[in-house]
Parts: sequence; C-alpha cells; structure tokens
Amino acid sequence: MTTVYRLTADLVVVVHFAFVAFVVFGLLLTLVGGVRRWEWVRNVRFRAFHLAAIGFVVAESLCGVTCPLTVWEQHLRDLAGQESYRGDFIATWVHDLMFFDAEPWVFTLCYCSFGAVVALSWLLVPPRFRREKHAPDFEPR
Repeated sequence: MTTVYRLTADLVVVVHFAFVAFVVFGLLLTLVGGVRRWEWVRNVRFRAFHLAAIGFVVAESLCGVTCPLTVWEQHLRDLAGQESYRGDFIATWVHDLMFFDAEPWVFTLCYCSFGAVVALSWLLVPPRFRREKHAPDFEPR
C-alpha cells in the first residue's frame, strides 16, 4: 500500500506543477498573444478560469491557508513512510522547482502582485465575450 501512497503523492506533485504552469504560462501567453493578435487568448472561458486560478492562490495566501495540494501530498508521503517533499526523480525536481524557503509575507506579496498583473491583463488584452459577426462578402438575392 505504501507504493500506492507514494505514486499518488507523486501524481499530486505533477498536478500541482501543472496548475502552477497554467497560471504562470497562461499570463505569459495572454500578453504575448495580445501583441501577436492570437485570437484564442481572448477566449473568455480560458481567461475566466485563469483569473479564478490565481484568485484562489491569492485568497489562500491572504487567509494564511496552506495549499490543499501541498497538504494532500505531505499526508500521502507520511502514509508512504517517506520524508515530506521527497519522491521519485521527477517528483523531486518538480517539487524543488516549485518550492523554496522564504518568509510567508514574500509569497503573499508575490501572489498578490501576480494576481494584480493577471487582472490588469483583462484591460490590456480584453477577452471577447461574444463572437463578432462579419458581414458576408456578397449580398444574397
């Protein structure tokens, strides 16, 4: 059973990393896509989900709540008899990429600043709430 706990903890780390990558690269792609006129970065569902994702992180941080994925991973590692934050090669480097030591206020400041930039991106690269209808090239008779 310890193998199942270990593998599940590794999977949680990968999901956590994917969430972080979505938040970080979602903003980068939105800003680059705004300049390059990529239409997909204006998709309101993508933008709303992206804003909600960073909003959740900001809210956690302001409330002093540890991310549920971190808590879940640590619990699974304990059940597997492992040290927290250690797993396979991939899980370890993914985890080390995401976590580092700093005072909690540093993370809160970073999350809030990043969240503000994501909110600002709604003004810089506004999403399209509906598709604009183009006039036909010819008039039907």
